[in-house]
Amino acid sequence: MSRAPEFLPLSDVAVRAVAGANSRHVALIEDAFGVLVETPGGGVSLSGDSKSRGQAKKTVQAIAARADQGLEVTEADVRVAIGQARGGGTGASGLPVGKRGQVAPKTPTQAVYLQALANCELVFGLGPAGTGKTFLAVAHGAGLLLRGAVDRLIVSRPAVEAGERLGFLPGDLTEKVDPYMAPVWEALTDILGGEQLRRRREKGEIEVAPIAFLRGRTLSHAFVIVDEAQNVSRAQMKMVLTRLGEGARMAVTGDPTQIDLSSPNDSGLAHAVALLEGVKGIGVTRFTAEDVVRHPLVERIVRAYDADAAQRGRTV
Repeated sequence: MSRAPEFLPLSDVAVRAVAGANSRHVALIEDAFGVLVETPGGGVSLSGDSKSRGQAKKTVQAIAARADQGLEVTEADVRVAIGQARGGGTGASGLPVGKRGQVAPKTPTQAVYLQALANCELVFGLGPAGTGKTFLAVAHGAGLLLRGAVDRLIVSRPAVEAGERLGFLPGDLTEKVDPYMAPVWEALTDILGGEQLRRRREKGEIEVAPIAFLRGRTLSHAFVIVDEAQNVSRAQMKMVLTRLGEGARMAVTGDPTQIDLSSPNDSGLAHAVALLEGVKGIGVTRFTAEDVVRHPLVERIVRAYDADAAQRGRTV
């Protein structure tokens, strides 16, 4: 294997994008592939064994292409490029291509979250609305299903939200649950398309159910998403976490500041994280207002509420 340096001529704007602020992007590429990246001027020089150099070259070219299009290159974009180079064209963590293109992290925290989903059997995603914690979990689970890494994708929510109970809604279980699970169906439709989603639902490969319907089941070879987990009681949380069977993985998402339970202290989300953070195989990712990827006003709203909570001496 040759270790002779390879020089890639690039535009000045592309070189700056590859380097990153304080050479942060270069450091990510070097750590990912075990290569030496230098920017002597007019391009980038890569040193390392042929395979590692080839992967680093793909990463650099992807970053350069983005920069030459006049697009911003963030740390998250670099991580996506690294994931694509490693996966032979698949996105970070094997994320699928949705109707709007390749699903990819938009903030550094989202990139860390996806890495946790790829590496851990159980991942907690905590943070405000609009940070992508549920959408990315759904995308990751859909990717696992499409690759055959799991047999089923199961999405569950506690039947408590803004004072409503499913029992008061008309219709059978599916008719009760579908409107309640609208955000999840929207994400799955965006990722899989309506027709494939319908087929997989009919085959039982995609299932949605209130938390209570998981009791007594062993969930094997499945990717399980527990959404709105701040409204899961402590007893329910223990029940759900112990449903994991052979070949199963789970993502638990929620916003600890939006508890709708009659007794907020009974919320099982913060309790579970306090007990389990640091346990082997479990990852915890905390999102902040900086990770909000909805309308810019949402980020400002979240910051205002966070500031109010800080003034009142509350911590989450």
